[in-house]
Amino acid sequence: VQLQASGGGLVQAGGSLRLSCACSRRTCSNNGMGWFRQAPGKEREFVAAISWRDRNTFYADSVKGRFTIARDNAGNTVSLQMNSLKPEDTAVYICAVARGSLAGRQQRDYQYWGQGTLVTVSS
Repeated sequence: VQLQASGGGLVQAGGSLRLSCACSRRTCSNNGMGWFRQAPGKEREFVAAISWRDRNTFYADSVKGRFTIARDNAGNTVSLQMNSLKPEDTAVYICAVARGSLAGRQQRDYQYWGQGTLVTVSS
């Protein structure tokens, strides 16, 4: 399984970015998918997730109301729309495929991980 994330870059505080993650295998369409992030010197943390069947979404408190996760009808691509970005959002954003159709907040809920895309928010 290959996960290809794209859309990262440099943006000023208050700006927006849209990340995208494509899964190369059709089996991803039956699994929950999520986004995590890892800032320099910090542990990886949960950002957002979306389940497969009913498209339920979950967000970390730090991004709720600013970020929106979605996936296409085929289920092979997941996006993360990030608005009102803050310098503390600076991190490598990593997409992941869950072990089952539901989406979780814990890293142990996920089986496949992409390499990530860097988001830098300047103040």
